[in-house]
Amino acid sequence: MADSNDMTINLVVLGKAQTGKSAAGNSLLGSRDFESRLCPSSVTMCCSLGRSGRIPGLLRRKGCEAALRVRVLDTPSYPHSALSKEQVRDMVRAALAQHFGEEGLHLALLVLRADLPLCPDDSDDTVQLIQELLGPTWKDFTAVLLTHADKAEEAGYSEETYLNSASSTLLSLLSSVQHKYIFLDNHNNIIKEERNIVLKKLLNFIQRNNYQVLLKHSKE
Repeated sequence: MADSNDMTINLVVLGKAQTGKSAAGNSLLGSRDFESRLCPSSVTMCCSLGRSGRIPGLLRRKGCEAALRVRVLDTPSYPHSALSKEQVRDMVRAALAQHFGEEGLHLALLVLRADLPLCPDDSDDTVQLIQELLGPTWKDFTAVLLTHADKAEEAGYSEETYLNSASSTLLSLLSSVQHKYIFLDNHNNIIKEERNIVLKKLLNFIQRNNYQVLLKHSKE
């Protein structure tokens, strides 16, 4: 039985094929719940929910140390190599209602690759999907995960120099979501300390949002 002082955060990962959505979900959970591999076609065919165990030491509630639990909804890529945009949209919408309809969604994580330039129109499809799923306040409930950050680092980019060289498309997107972004390495086994840093940043975004949630009781 969960400790009443524990906190659960509900997340969904969204993005194009081969951006590292499923790998990012695994990193956040500290597990291998989601299939993640290099493939010339879209790997994820359906939505699936992963749950972490209790993660101590990241937050305090009511004056006491509390444990964090993370729930991540992995989704098919959008666009998809085998599913229509409508099929993916309807599938994700149904899964969000099923899994987060009672407690609500804290953050949608738009997954982009840090080692590839973001050009005009590149993010339009996924941003449109997020808008359709989350509604007019989507920017308040969306953060950007920049995966493959290790490749950017190998090329000599720090976070600061990367953003100084980033395309206006990416900078505009980050500005629209109030600069809620995280650089994420794509090592197969993210170490505990790195994972905790990422989770603390996500908690900060959620705290800035006054712990509000979306989609609560929106079952259809």
